[in-house]
Amino acid sequence: MCLAVPAKVLCIHENRAKVDFGGGIIKEIDVTLVDVKVGEYVLVHAGYAIQVLSREQAEETIRLWNEILEADEPQRAGA
Repeated sequence: MCLAVPAKVLCIHENRAKVDFGGGIIKEIDVTLVDVKVGEYVLVHAGYAIQVLSREQAEETIRLWNEILEADEPQRAGA
């Protein structure tokens, strides 16, 4: 199974960008596969931006991820 996570583009230098995944997590990724601008959101998989997302799409995806993580929390706490 492959997972991709949305992130906001903070800055771009050539084919690399710093992105914010939220919660203080900032990483550098490769943006060769997409045409993205600072302030836009991308879907990131294995260090590559694979798709540009609207802000609404990114926020909805983040909301769904948070629901999944919260639902899993009781199972992890009991382990």
